[in-house]
Amino acid sequence: MQKLPQSKAAFAIYNSSLSEGATLGFEFGYSAHAPNVFVLWEAQFGDFANGAQVIIDQFIVSARKKWGQTPNLVMLLPHGYEGQGPEHSSARLERFLQLAADDNIRVANCTTAAQFFHLLRRQALLLSADPRPLIIMTPKSLLRHPRAGSSLSDLAEGKFQRVINDSNALNHVDAIKRLVLCSGKVYVDLMAASTNTPAPEVAIVRVEELYSFPGDELAEVIGSYPQLQDIAWVQEEPQNMGAWSYIAPLLSGLLPENIALRYIGRAAS
Repeated sequence: MQKLPQSKAAFAIYNSSLSEGATLGFEFGYSAHAPNVFVLWEAQFGDFANGAQVIIDQFIVSARKKWGQTPNLVMLLPHGYEGQGPEHSSARLERFLQLAADDNIRVANCTTAAQFFHLLRRQALLLSADPRPLIIMTPKSLLRHPRAGSSLSDLAEGKFQRVINDSNALNHVDAIKRLVLCSGKVYVDLMAASTNTPAPEVAIVRVEELYSFPGDELAEVIGSYPQLQDIAWVQEEPQNMGAWSYIAPLLSGLLPENIALRYIGRAAS
């Protein structure tokens, strides 16, 4: 990539030893002191960020309030219940959502290559206008999943969508009675399930950016289905993990009267 004739920016990749506190601290410092450089740090597995929790708590999420700094570091954390064992499953999405306030960070969980591309592109475009750390859940099983792929036109056009409505359901909104909300890989699991048959009364909506909370977009989506009787949040993580505890009170404030938000997922663990 460095030798492309039209290349105008430096591109460097470094492998690091498994001392995440040191490496993430270095990358945080790099992003804070080189504000025009687009810095990304990827954990081999999401749980490996545990070894850098002090850096996350003391610096990344609190940089603006505690230190007067505006880093724009991107953290890529593989996250997904994919049968690779307990230490390779969870990037602790719930921790980042608990630490999110006052527009200190961005937290996203994308479902397609185009969404991932446009999210990174938006982050790069905001390096000067609105610098904030970006935490992305990046399931390894979606690297080659056909349902996560995107066309060249999807990559070349459009923009990052914080909420993605069900395009099929929009063709018959009056028939939709159940709205399923989810984020990230579990959407692909739902759509790829061998037992899945499209139900004409169900719409599946993706929340691609969890923080900042896309309240206006979700309110518009919910309002587009006049016959709703049931709204559920679906996640792959146990009930005390993932986005549920964060998103439940926020979603409840958007629901129509006489409709309660239900949880569908694993029990607390």
